[in-house]
Amino acid sequence: MATREKHSNVKVNRRSLRSKATVLVIHGPNLNLLGTREPEVYGRTTLAEIDRQVIELGRELKVEVEVFQSNSEGEIVDRIQQARGRIDVLIINPAAYTHTSIAIRDAISATEVPTIEVHLSNVYKREAFRHHSTIADIAEGRIMGFGADGYLLALRAANSLIVAKVENG
Repeated sequence: MATREKHSNVKVNRRSLRSKATVLVIHGPNLNLLGTREPEVYGRTTLAEIDRQVIELGRELKVEVEVFQSNSEGEIVDRIQQARGRIDVLIINPAAYTHTSIAIRDAISATEVPTIEVHLSNVYKREAFRHHSTIADIAEGRIMGFGADGYLLALRAANSLIVAKVENG
């Protein structure tokens, strides 16, 4: 059961007040090709390296991190729905689905947890069709343009949301 803070629209699962918080990191389509696909845009860091770094940082922050990647919109929606009531923060790079997926947006809305949108590249320095995000207005924040470090920044932001919620009751 989620709780709502009086002076914020940030919701955090009650579970986080009693035990280790959980952050789910979802990587969208084609991110499994990181390190080899357009390295001049996305960098040379592989998805496995990003996942390892995020999990390692989670250990330092005492946050459980779950990672998931799919090229399928339906699988991403299923994973978000499965996380409902079990996670404290969602970090998602919807990749190409950023611009088109109402289904992912609706699944995120249904989780009722803070969501942080991540992109490796600065989408505003790219093609105009990449400037629109279907989840920007339901996300707590967006991090883009910092390459693989964007995921680490997002996890630190997620941890700050969790700590603030615990401290503010």
